[in-house]
Amino acid sequence: MTAKQKTPQFDTKPVLELIASIEADLQRLKDMLRQPTEMFDPANPHNKGGDGKLTEQGVECCYRMFDEGKSRYSVARAMKISFAAATHRFNAWRKAGGKKRIRSLLG
Repeated sequence: MTAKQKTPQFDTKPVLELIASIEADLQRLKDMLRQPTEMFDPANPHNKGGDGKLTEQGVECCYRMFDEGKSRYSVARAMKISFAAATHRFNAWRKAGGKKRIRSLLG
């Protein structure tokens, strides 16, 4: 071969499209394996005010846990409140309509 001869060129477009397709498939697989994130977090510090009482967000978080069928004991432990406070919130949740109540926005 002489120095004037060029190496054969090939079209890179199909290869780049294949790489993009593989990356898209990998991302879709990652999304399928990713654990669903909770829409609310019982341990969020915004759930309690400076006086230790539940904020509106904290009350809604309790209500959503009751919506999921959690017990008063498990809500009390998750929210780090007393069992009596969880019982109070449970009774308020039932009075508000239980699972049929109108949910407020979190965040």
